[in-house]
Amino acid sequence: MTRRDFLLGAASAAGAIARPARGAAARPNFLFIFCDDLGWGDLPCYGHQALRAHGGWLVRGDLQMPHTDRLAREGARFTQFYTASAVCSPSRAAVMTGQFPARLGIHDFLASPQLNRRHGVADSLDPAVPTVTRLLEQAGYATGHFGKWHLSSGRDAPRPERYGIQRYDACMSGPGDRPFSSEHIADQSIAFLEAHRGGSFFLNAWLYDPHNPLHPTEEMMAPYKDAGSGWPGQRSAFEIYYGVLTYMDRQVGRILDALGRLGLADNTVVIFSSDNGPESGLIPFISQYGTATTAGPFRGLKRSLYEGGIRTPFIVRWPGHAPAAKVDNDTVIGGVDFLPTVCKLAGVPLPAGLSLDGEDLSPALLGKPRRRTRPLLWENRFPVYGHILDMSPMLAIRDGNWKLLLNPDRSRVELYDIPRDPTEMNNLAERNPAVVKRLSGRLLAWQAALPKGPVDPRAGRNDYPWPR
Repeated sequence: MTRRDFLLGAASAAGAIARPARGAAARPNFLFIFCDDLGWGDLPCYGHQALRAHGGWLVRGDLQMPHTDRLAREGARFTQFYTASAVCSPSRAAVMTGQFPARLGIHDFLASPQLNRRHGVADSLDPAVPTVTRLLEQAGYATGHFGKWHLSSGRDAPRPERYGIQRYDACMSGPGDRPFSSEHIADQSIAFLEAHRGGSFFLNAWLYDPHNPLHPTEEMMAPYKDAGSGWPGQRSAFEIYYGVLTYMDRQVGRILDALGRLGLADNTVVIFSSDNGPESGLIPFISQYGTATTAGPFRGLKRSLYEGGIRTPFIVRWPGHAPAAKVDNDTVIGGVDFLPTVCKLAGVPLPAGLSLDGEDLSPALLGKPRRRTRPLLWENRFPVYGHILDMSPMLAIRDGNWKLLLNPDRSRVELYDIPRDPTEMNNLAERNPAVVKRLSGRLLAWQAALPKGPVDPRAGRNDYPWPR
């Protein structure tokens, strides 16, 4: 029996157990492809372009991602999508729950219980908190999650079933699987689609790529041999990073092709995004490829509350519903909006008394830009590594066109008109004291109500040891 036959058999068995409710087939299906550390500028459909310097050397390579490009042509691209955190676990908690992760005690990535305690981070997402998978499962949807999870840690961590996930597979059993993780996730996802083609489903395909460490094979790097370093035995950043991205894109294409082959494409809402901005090339363990990744036009990278750390690609495809080849530059969408928006599209009512930080923005996904009614807020209790220009203050709020950043002690007050200044280079705080007063009051009141915990003394600082 081949590995694929085994997967199909296992998924079919699961499908026989979890049948959707009568009439559920008319409801939309959902496929959420969530990349890890993919930057805004890492996608050709978001502006990545090949570039050679006037001296002839390669500044930016000719990255090939045809399947993501196709998804963009067939769907809508949103240019103001914000994750709820600039690191992975909090960002993922937000899309699952519709709540700011700081409220849930998830301020940083989940690690060992010992490190979690030191960081003041919960060991796991509380299973008592409603999740989008549980709400849809209760409404008769088949639910699956393949790939990265990062919402629980320790030997006694809650099982995925407690979050409403019927079929789960991490799709990576060790370092040896890492180069092929996207393929494993695609294999499991396709098997799930084949098993549940007759009913309604919600599927998370959460990729590990392009998070470090990256160890692409020779075959993966082959398309970029002309972008080599020119030095024997030394791989260029383009070969490594682009090789992984193109391989990842190929696996995304396989899942999209399966939707078409199974007759599911027209009734499946496909959402593609990334959990936070790209890793800094100044971090030693990724320096061999960090120069190839980019946050596009934005200041900030992973861990930073500047745009490059929290503003990521967001593509939605739903034929006949989401307009094809549309670019929405107006709607501000947050990761916390995922749960209420998906539930609205699915016709699943929210539990009475459920307190959400996100809101239903389904009209925007259907082609009607919508002005959000609630602000987005962030807190980062830990340092930002990399270039000093990426080291943001600890707190941030986006309300309308304004974005305010500051530290709890009211130092480093920065105010930007984001649509006019997406690079966050023109601080308007001194010219708009009334706006600063209003937004800082709301932001500091929100932060004061969060669960208490340790704060790294370097958080929110951009000190430099200037010669004296």
